[in-house]
Amino acid sequence: MPRRAHRSPASPTRPLPQSFDRHLAAFLAYLEAECGLAENTVKSYRGDLRDFLGWLTEHRGDSVASLEAVDSDTLRDYLEALRTRKLATSSQARRLSTLRTFFRFLVFDGVLKETAVEQIRSPRMWQRLPKVLGTEVVDRLIEEPGRASSDRFPLRDRSLLGLLYATGCRASEVTGLRLRDIDLEQGLCRCLGKGNKERLAYIGSPSVRSTLQDYLGSERPNLARDPQVPWLFLTRSGNPLSRVTLWKLVKKYAARCGISGDVSPHTLRHCFATHMLAGGAGIRELQELLGHASVATTQLYTQVEHSRLKGIHEQCHPRG
Repeated sequence: MPRRAHRSPASPTRPLPQSFDRHLAAFLAYLEAECGLAENTVKSYRGDLRDFLGWLTEHRGDSVASLEAVDSDTLRDYLEALRTRKLATSSQARRLSTLRTFFRFLVFDGVLKETAVEQIRSPRMWQRLPKVLGTEVVDRLIEEPGRASSDRFPLRDRSLLGLLYATGCRASEVTGLRLRDIDLEQGLCRCLGKGNKERLAYIGSPSVRSTLQDYLGSERPNLARDPQVPWLFLTRSGNPLSRVTLWKLVKKYAARCGISGDVSPHTLRHCFATHMLAGGAGIRELQELLGHASVATTQLYTQVEHSRLKGIHEQCHPRG
């Protein structure tokens, strides 16, 4: 389940008790040092837990002076508060998952002897299939930067969109690329995925490689105020491009070329996976290309690619 750093408008602002802050800091240090989780994932855990601990401080006060007093009724009340805030079911499930991990850590660390969080069931979720665009629509999106005179960095933006689709990389993996991570001659890039795991991604598209070469030769030198800056994609102020900026760029170009619905950098990752399956890629190979820890995550795409299954049925069935 993808994690996003999130602060609800209803999150309380009162300072947390010192003991809560101390346990939170120890847990976050454990996630970073022992589990090797990425910075964005740790931020997500921090946001979820500060929301819970803040709610606990405001709504339970002195009745919950320590985390030992958190029982199943308290946890159910918190989940009900999340429903009242109209958080999506997936967000509620993520918050509960965060609490499970946190309280298990407290037991492991000797702070608690037991925890009531194991008694709480996750909200039942419908499995939503990812949004996928057709190949012609993806091509139109990638070629959109530069069609308007107001596009200041069309080579950069076209390179970004093309790289997202050509490699299937996550937004954070693309914005985190350094110059040394790209080998245009071999058509490779080395990206840092979840859990700080490195993997090679392939830039098979000659047009993407050509656009990247043009960007490196013309636009990027003007963006890099410091010649030693290592990041591949830069903003107009010479800073590394953020995930939020990339998200806004994708939204802008999708709206401009008439693509309806919720389109994000992750949409191009979904398109990469689905179109690879349609072209005959195996599920295990796709798992490696996407950097999924579990093949179960990759298997979601097999439900999306119906056209390939229909073709196999027509080809192989006696009365197809």
